[in-house]
Amino acid sequence: MSYDLNDAQPQMAPIGELIPDGTFAKVRLTIRPGGVNGATPADAGLLKASQSSDARMLDCEFTVVDGPHARRKFWQSFTVAGGKLDEKGQSIGWKISKSTFRAIVDSALGLDPRDESPGAKAKRVLPGLRHLEGIIFAARIMVEPASNPQYRDQNRIANVVLPDEPQHAAIMRHGAGLASPGTGMGCGATVARSAELGRGTATGRSTRARLGHADCPRSPARTAGTGARCTGGTRNARVAQWLRRCGNGSRVVLRDHPRPNQMGLGRATGP
Repeated sequence: MSYDLNDAQPQMAPIGELIPDGTFAKVRLTIRPGGVNGATPADAGLLKASQSSDARMLDCEFTVVDGPHARRKFWQSFTVAGGKLDEKGQSIGWKISKSTFRAIVDSALGLDPRDESPGAKAKRVLPGLRHLEGIIFAARIMVEPASNPQYRDQNRIANVVLPDEPQHAAIMRHGAGLASPGTGMGCGATVARSAELGRGTATGRSTRARLGHADCPRSPARTAGTGARCTGGTRNARVAQWLRRCGNGSRVVLRDHPRPNQMGLGRATGP
């Protein structure tokens, strides 16, 4: 008997090593249920209770789908209810999370964030937050410094990359990391290399190159009637079907929120 190692996957990065700050990547969202019921029947047992307030959160795991950081994971929680309130008594955390969730749907399904047509609005209505499970979208990843020296820095979603941004098509096609200077991500271009950048330094910021435009080819995953571009494959086709088949019960409506503030989405929205 022999062991053929030729088909082994590349070794994982050292445990604890962070994805470089500013990395663009295609990521998959997985929900980690916390046993607390949400506002819709579909979200029974889905949420997680805060240990320091009345906030209820969606505990998410993000996995890089492909590219130089494929299979790397990081985690982030989003407030769904409770926590700090604004002057109208509404949850501040939920308003931030709602904007992020809308951006995730737009990025995954290829929806122009300015599209307010009936079809686009229908795709932004979720029967429950559970239907975000498995959705694949484009994101920029940041390194968030720990607020307490006893803890380590963490990767977070800095912002969701939307279809009207030049990086979106290239990320969803190649799953690329940071582009090196002069690297175009158009047709025939090689996948951009991930650059080692200084965390938050002027040198690091100046070397972050923007990905170029790339048209996304037609794909079998494009589902008729969804309006989705070929972004996340069959997983996003299923998500598009879920968004089309919104039931008559309680639903989470994302369409009434504007394009999210692209700064600071990596901050924890919990209390």
